[in-house]
Amino acid sequence: MKKVLFVATVVKMHIEVFHISYLKWFKDNGYEVHVCAKNDYEKKENCDIPYCDRYFDLPFERSPLNFKNISVYKQLQNIIESNDYEIIHCHTPMGGALTRLAAIKARRKGMKIIYTAHGFHFFKGAPIKNWLIFYPVERWLSRYTDILITINKEDYDMASRFNAKKMAYVPGVGIDVKKFEKGNVDREKKRNEIGIRNEAVALLSVGELSKRKNHEVVIRALARINNPNIIYFICGQGDLDGYLQKISKELNVDVRFLGFRKDIFEICAATDIFVFPSYQEGLPVALMEAMSAGLAVVCSRIRGNTDLIENGAGGYLVDPGDIDGFKEKIETLVNNKQMCIDMGDHNIKVVKEYDKEVVNKKMENIYLRM
Repeated sequence: MKKVLFVATVVKMHIEVFHISYLKWFKDNGYEVHVCAKNDYEKKENCDIPYCDRYFDLPFERSPLNFKNISVYKQLQNIIESNDYEIIHCHTPMGGALTRLAAIKARRKGMKIIYTAHGFHFFKGAPIKNWLIFYPVERWLSRYTDILITINKEDYDMASRFNAKKMAYVPGVGIDVKKFEKGNVDREKKRNEIGIRNEAVALLSVGELSKRKNHEVVIRALARINNPNIIYFICGQGDLDGYLQKISKELNVDVRFLGFRKDIFEICAATDIFVFPSYQEGLPVALMEAMSAGLAVVCSRIRGNTDLIENGAGGYLVDPGDIDGFKEKIETLVNNKQMCIDMGDHNIKVVKEYDKEVVNKKMENIYLRM
């Protein structure tokens, strides 16, 4: 039986979020499906990957400087050389790097390697250390890559200078556009449930509470607006939870921290404006979901966001550190309901090309070409 191997750093937060439909595709097409990734479930026994025939729990470490990855490399090399894989599809920086190194010998025998870059760590505005560490590694490893897939245009332009056998652009991992369509949720009921007053304007951000997601800039912008009718909802968990709650109180900004949620599509329907101030993204699913729900957007002018939002049409692009820029654009939308509606309608049209059915078809064509 033909075999395929999927590799990523973790199961719960990567394989099961992004790749189950592809595991199913291979299973439906007669492949034995294997997965290598770290079991990142709190209760390890909850790890049960759909459409996976054999799972290898490897303790990947995200840092390229962590010596534990040497052991992971050796285990991965043994797995690859012990199985006659036809295709390996690897993801995440360390998963992609270690896999391509471990598969050099097998690739010489005809096995094909696909690597999807979900957002290079080197990008316009990235710290110099990212360029010094990750750029030369990715460029060098590209020679051991049969198809290098990028999910945004900046990364595609960058990777086109590399030595991969073939390049492909796939617009993200796909989202369920129909799930977020207007009318699927009782907006007023949900607003009452999460505490939005009739006269209030509700802003929403979705993302972990980390420096990379940059929620602080929005909180400080709202403090300068000083409008008691604005409520800011943040869905996500992270190390900055306590800090962000502290500055919200100090600045007298009404921020509601909702934690990890499984009802994002309902919360999108209940809110009015989506704010997304990240410093770094690949092609953000949260932003695409907000667009599908018909929300106007104020987001950072960075890779990935600029693929999705046309400045002045679907929302506004602002430099991630520009507090006054976020203040001005948020205030503009808060004071213009019709503009929010028009921008939301524009986003609904644009985001259809990122629907999971469109993306899955592109990936199926890539697999078939292999």
